[in-house]
Amino acid sequence: MAKPRHVPERTCVACGQKQPKRGLIRIVRTPQGSVLVDASGKSPGRGTYLCGLPPCWERAVHKGSLERGLHTQISAADREQLMAFYHQNVHPNVEHAAGSTQPDPAPGR
Repeated sequence: MAKPRHVPERTCVACGQKQPKRGLIRIVRTPQGSVLVDASGKSPGRGTYLCGLPPCWERAVHKGSLERGLHTQISAADREQLMAFYHQNVHPNVEHAAGSTQPDPAPGR
């Protein structure tokens, strides 16, 4: 009998929910001190994870949970960069996912 494959889990720094690592977005503090989104998940530096929910991004970026997770102060420019990434890449997908729970209208109507 085959052994089930291990799926790495991480915790969202804002809401505390554990999810598969692939379902979260990694934010990293680089050795140079800048804070950015790590799309590859392999950039060097201290990393923390966020899920795609709007309240989590708001809490993490503006209320300080991301600063606590990364052990650093986040500059205004880095905050703007993180929120720009969220609005361009994460937020449209969240709206689409929320809308997909409703059935599609019948074709031709």
